[in-house]
Amino acid sequence: MSHTLLTRRGLISGGTAALAMAALSERVSARTPERRLAFVNANTGERYDACFFANGRYRADGLAELNHAMRDWRTGATRTMDPKLLDLLVQVRDRLDVAPHKPLRLVSAYRSPKTNGALHARSHGVASKSQHMLGKATDIAIPGIRLDRLRSAAMSLHGGGVGYYPRDGFVHVDTGAVRHWS
Repeated sequence: MSHTLLTRRGLISGGTAALAMAALSERVSARTPERRLAFVNANTGERYDACFFANGRYRADGLAELNHAMRDWRTGATRTMDPKLLDLLVQVRDRLDVAPHKPLRLVSAYRSPKTNGALHARSHGVASKSQHMLGKATDIAIPGIRLDRLRSAAMSLHGGGVGYYPRDGFVHVDTGAVRHWS
């Protein structure tokens, strides 16, 4: 009888432990779901939809696709984009309750020094040492979302710089120091 009792207790304890581990595993996966970004390039019309994070780690293929999508469209030059920027864009999108496959309108992301220099020479609003040149900035809009809501969502996350450009139709988001401007 005592042997049977121990076996039942062992089964119950083991079952309880298994359920606890499964619940813990579900909570961990809920904190690290798949992350993806979809873009339509406002300048070229190209469309991208890439999963860049899954199973608790960044995916090289998804990052490579987004590095290409976010290239300097004027020169074709690419740079490794800051994964924190990609994560921040996902957080902004999620804060606005936008579906992961709905494309963000990509106005600008990486800028080569040549492109940034030319833009800076034409406009004093373009920083000479822009976060765009470091792969840490993007200018975006989200179809169907007002720019002021996009700006508010980005600012609420305190993830970096947020610039508001309603006349140009975009919001600048970067992973530099927390600051904002219009």
